[in-house]
Amino acid sequence: MDKLESLLERAHSLIDRFESVLPSAPALPDWKAAHAFRWQRRNGRGELRVLHHLHQISLSDLCGIDEQKQRVEQNTRQFVQGRPANNVLLTGSRGTGKSSLVKALLNEYASLGLRVIEVGKDGLADIPDIVELVSGRPERFILYCDDLSFNADEPGYPALKAALDGSLTALSDNLLIYATSNRRHLMPEYMEENLATKHIGEEIHPAETVEEKISLSERFGLWVSFYPFTQDEYLAIVSHWLKHFGLSGELDEVARQAALQWSIQRGSRSGRVGWQFARDWAGRG
Repeated sequence: MDKLESLLERAHSLIDRFESVLPSAPALPDWKAAHAFRWQRRNGRGELRVLHHLHQISLSDLCGIDEQKQRVEQNTRQFVQGRPANNVLLTGSRGTGKSSLVKALLNEYASLGLRVIEVGKDGLADIPDIVELVSGRPERFILYCDDLSFNADEPGYPALKAALDGSLTALSDNLLIYATSNRRHLMPEYMEENLATKHIGEEIHPAETVEEKISLSERFGLWVSFYPFTQDEYLAIVSHWLKHFGLSGELDEVARQAALQWSIQRGSRSGRVGWQFARDWAGRG
């Protein structure tokens, strides 16, 4: 009997040791403390960190992307209202408002229960844990993946693919995935892959590698493309931000030429570049 008690005592001791080193369940955040969170891993487990200082950009600040803004806002409104909505992939040129649109939507709909959880590529394998955390909550959650791209052997790739459509378990009804990327299919594309495409009769049969890359992006229900701005669109963005910073929105010839020169130096007429110029111009007084 003493030997049995000793064995049981040793067994309990071993179990305690194992439990001390095993990752614990993700900690529950204070959902009322903030509208945005970031998923991160610490000491072998994932957790949500509250983001307090958010970019206070509004939908009216986003110029030159009216069509894209309308489509994504409509989808988000449906989601917040508890109606069917799609996962969203925003692709295209850098600095054209993809990530800013997600931030503006949060500011617009946070009072109606919208929350955003930012997750990096290395955290996508934890999507099932995040789904468990938010399941049953009254809020509506957007899982936000910014500037996303993959190589085929990265663990986040199959995890995201399964979460979007393919796993036996579905995303909870109160969670959607919004991703931004400079690549439409989220993965690098090579000439030799296109050369492997076959023509059979009148039909085109893409190579298996091309099909694999397309299979991820097509699992997003809504694709929205962003394009480089024209010179007039860029100057309109500059004018908007100059008014935002307290100056006249009317561009005289000096300000106009300075704005164009700024964009030439940066090699881009993006919304981001227009905002940066306006900050610099307004700061000079």
